[in-house]
Amino acid sequence: MKWILKFVFVFLISTNVWAVGEAGAVFLLIAPGAGPAATGEAQVAKVDDAYASYYNPAGLAFLPGRELALMHVNWLPNLASDLYYEFLAYRQEYPGLGVLGGYVVFLDLGDQTRTDEYGNYLGLFSSNMWALTTSFGTLLNEHSSIGISAKIFHQNLGPVAGSESGKGKSTDYAFDVGYLWKGNHLNFGASISNIGPKIAFIDNNQADPAPTNMRLGINYTLFANEFNRLNVLFDMNKLLVAKYPSMDWDGDGIIGGYDESGHLSPGKDFNRKGQQETSHKDNWITALVTSWLDDWYLGGDLDKGGRNTGQGADKVIGGYRWEDLDGDGDVYEYKYWAGDSQQYEYVNSPDCPECEVFVDENGKFNEYGTLEKGTGKDRNFVSEFKEMVYNFGLEYWYTDNFVLRTGYIYDYEGKIEVNAFGAGIHLGLYGFDFGYTYGPEGHPRANTMYFSLNLKL
Repeated sequence: MKWILKFVFVFLISTNVWAVGEAGAVFLLIAPGAGPAATGEAQVAKVDDAYASYYNPAGLAFLPGRELALMHVNWLPNLASDLYYEFLAYRQEYPGLGVLGGYVVFLDLGDQTRTDEYGNYLGLFSSNMWALTTSFGTLLNEHSSIGISAKIFHQNLGPVAGSESGKGKSTDYAFDVGYLWKGNHLNFGASISNIGPKIAFIDNNQADPAPTNMRLGINYTLFANEFNRLNVLFDMNKLLVAKYPSMDWDGDGIIGGYDESGHLSPGKDFNRKGQQETSHKDNWITALVTSWLDDWYLGGDLDKGGRNTGQGADKVIGGYRWEDLDGDGDVYEYKYWAGDSQQYEYVNSPDCPECEVFVDENGKFNEYGTLEKGTGKDRNFVSEFKEMVYNFGLEYWYTDNFVLRTGYIYDYEGKIEVNAFGAGIHLGLYGFDFGYTYGPEGHPRANTMYFSLNLKL
């Protein structure tokens, strides 16, 4: 039986999830709160309410008393009308010890269509995901604090194909850690969330890393007087997941073909030196370090596959060459060697209709023009920063009762550039916030409205 899940498309194209395909349970990266949404989700150094449990548990330590926070959003309305994200958080001070907090997340993915392997309709089923988190923050001194969170999360995807193992459900756990330093005008925050073992989404043999994410940021008070205050917020996020594409490390033109001991064994993942050449991911402990190196120092060049010579299109490295055939200085043309005819035949590239493709079995490119032979020297550390997500925000307060916000999310790798704005009213024990994200017409994140309520008890 087949199951068709809306969330596959939702998360691949619409969340600011930093190479989303590298991790599982990416719903944990959906940022809650109308206020944070309005400031482009820049929050790790601000964390001045119950949402601290999510963004940086260290922020709880500076919060007196008790507070309840709720948020509702019709998530990605341009993509689907029945995706709903709910968030409930609570925190309470224990004088002399610290502040205990936590939150519950529930993501309703709506109804899905179920079919068999022949496409016959078998009815509807529902899918959802949830997470339950407990947090604690305590002061180190009057200016700094630390925090930790423990969470359990569940993914209920629905029925699976008969050839797959598993039940389409997964229950897993993870931890968060955070640090916050607060000065007179400048705060600095850091957190690492979702630290935990791999997640078996459907099949244990296809487990994905948890979406371990590092967030660093500042909150700077640009101007303040008796009635007015203007804050500048900036965060940057990096997914601490190390993923390696297939790579012909020994240069024999074939991916794998040997066992881990270097013995010839067709179908195995290693080369004769015992290096793994098929795509793979590091475990979460190793990835805390190697995620900063996998795209340049450790990763080599991308190997996207080439001609199908009987060993599979993904088993052949290179085989194509491109030249400046028209002498215009731009190397966009490919020339195809037509086998025994000893003639050149010109065809269009799928990615570039005006370009010409050609095969040369000694070439270093695939049919799409991607370099497939080389070393990590062909990349640099800038590649790691391109994979990061950057959040910018401005927040203007008139007294402590009225606030206007604006923000921006920039994700180069995910091709996401989202603007945001919002406002809030905080009177006495009650606070109401509104956030709105917008972008290009048809963008899944455009026209998303957030509503939050804070109650100080």
